[in-house]
Amino acid sequence: MERPVCRRWCCVRGLSTVKASLKRCIGADGPHFVPQAELPPGTAYEQFIFEAGQVPTRENLHDFFNALCWMRFPRTKKRLNELQAAEIAAAGIQAVRGPVRDACTVFDENAALLHAPDRLWDALARREWARLFGEMRPLWRQAQLLVFGHAALEKLVSPYKSITVHVWRVDAPWVDPRTLDAWLADDLKPAKLAAKPFVPLPVLGVPGWWPANEDPGFYADPQVFRPLRREAPAQ
Repeated sequence: MERPVCRRWCCVRGLSTVKASLKRCIGADGPHFVPQAELPPGTAYEQFIFEAGQVPTRENLHDFFNALCWMRFPRTKKRLNELQAAEIAAAGIQAVRGPVRDACTVFDENAALLHAPDRLWDALARREWARLFGEMRPLWRQAQLLVFGHAALEKLVSPYKSITVHVWRVDAPWVDPRTLDAWLADDLKPAKLAAKPFVPLPVLGVPGWWPANEDPGFYADPQVFRPLRREAPAQ
């Protein structure tokens, strides 16, 4: 951990301390965080969490943010783990993940949650970047965007222009994170995940997220703000 604000929580003991302080928010049913060495050789990570109720945790930023996500979204994280465990039970560990496991992993690592006006969502789905971040820029004030994936959160510690999240659409605005957590856990169904209804979003292009994007030229970078491929229909 390089950032001083995180340093006191950079070990498993620190994460357990944080969790204890948040029990009133998430209840006492959440997992325990244990050292990575507690994961038995040959046992799948997701299977171990499901069976033991313990999350193997390394002392790094990636697992730090994973733990924070467990604390903020306990139902959703539990649902993702249940789906992963069910897929492993049905098909075992394969060289290539099936579509549901693959989508669960993408969601867990890199998802962002977006509630936005239909016009804004349509422009995003069509990768109409100039319209999305230019003409429609004021509409972002009506949107809610929250980064869920712990790998994406880790990247944002040292941000760079091309960080791209996988957006999952949220139908209604949220106020209480617990309400969002309950809704999201219910929304994560195997068929929907297998269809991969994600839309890519270079997140630092969002108004207010990065000072450089005040310059319209920020978006004139086709290596980051890529057009929609013809074979990829808008979501």
